[in-house]
Amino acid sequence: MPASPLAIADYRKFWVARCASVFATSGMVVVLGYQLYDVARGTYGMSIKAAAFQLGLLGLVQFLPQILLAPVAGVIADRFDRRNITALATALDVLVALALTLITALGTLSLPFLFTLAALHGAIRAFIGPAQSSIAPNIVPAALMPRAIAISAMSWQVGSIGGPALAGVMFALNPALPYGVATVLLVIAATAIIRIRPVPPPSGNAHVHPLRQMLDGLAYVWKDRFLLGCVTLDLFAVLLGGASALLPVYARDILMWNGHAVGSFGLGLMRAMPSLGASAIGLVIARRPIENDVGARMLMSVAVFGAATAAFGISRNFVLSLGLLALLGAADMVSVFIRSTLVQLHTPDAVRGRVSSISGLAISASNELGEMESGLAAALLGAAGAVVFGGLGAIAVTLIWTWAFPELRRARTFATTYAEPENTLKEQAT
Repeated sequence: MPASPLAIADYRKFWVARCASVFATSGMVVVLGYQLYDVARGTYGMSIKAAAFQLGLLGLVQFLPQILLAPVAGVIADRFDRRNITALATALDVLVALALTLITALGTLSLPFLFTLAALHGAIRAFIGPAQSSIAPNIVPAALMPRAIAISAMSWQVGSIGGPALAGVMFALNPALPYGVATVLLVIAATAIIRIRPVPPPSGNAHVHPLRQMLDGLAYVWKDRFLLGCVTLDLFAVLLGGASALLPVYARDILMWNGHAVGSFGLGLMRAMPSLGASAIGLVIARRPIENDVGARMLMSVAVFGAATAAFGISRNFVLSLGLLALLGAADMVSVFIRSTLVQLHTPDAVRGRVSSISGLAISASNELGEMESGLAAALLGAAGAVVFGGLGAIAVTLIWTWAFPELRRARTFATTYAEPENTLKEQAT
């Protein structure tokens, strides 16, 4: 047994691919949101509220392809080599990054162009998510999975810190530069993932009709209250509490530094701060993984996330706002680590791709639909009101889920036992 997942060569390649991919896409998303808001305000002459609503639409157009394709993507991840799926989808994302590089360099930006490329990016991520997240349990021993998930989450946070921060700096130097760098990083990610040894698809799935597989995957999560509680907690808490969609509004029109709006550079810092806070906690978790009272800690971390979000909405001090963003990122990291570990360790490999696609869909829904909710709320309440409302909503969700899913608060360790539902997938495997 290796002492660490990083002692496994395939896991190192997986980590590099994940880090490069997140570094690229997180920077792309930040620049894309800022460009869309700036084009709406400048080229189209929209008001702050109307331009903020466009940011909500941006989240919606990224989410719709994912909700349509997630069931298909989950089945594909359970029927084919997950490396090939991830590498091919990442190669398609390279084309999206190239297109954004060209239209930015040529100065042909428009809302239809930006919305179309955002939708394509969302469709591609629908296939990358379940396939990529299902690779780790195939290359890492079960005993090392909690630490592997913590280190994998760290790769996500490292990319999320460097991507937005450097994208903001590069955008100030040359607006097309962040997309060019993202193109190179996505090529690196695709190359690293395809160099992992082949990951054969789980046995017992090839003879099952794909539609039946989709339905069985949904039924598995629906019947398992433990998994259902884990997945939906993140869905509704971040759906209400996510403030990231409105950060361009804060950067351009609300937060000031030396009498001037903090601009794209400030936006890059704000987008990076949640990941910085998450990384600080992630380093601790990677060295000393959480092992006790995992359910209660997950619920508490979501409540802290909501409180920090509400406080950020009120703050007008740029330094304080950065600190609050770091705090909510740290709380989110604890929640993500515990939830991801519970989901991965409580899901059979035969259905892991489909469960991962559902979990990924919930994450996308919480992010992209959260952006839509933030845009709508900002149109009605203003940006600050929308953020405060969302943070308080996340706290309310935590209280409701604590009562509605007692299985979560009773989870003491990752080896928690619970009533496992009967499922046709297990019958097919036998």
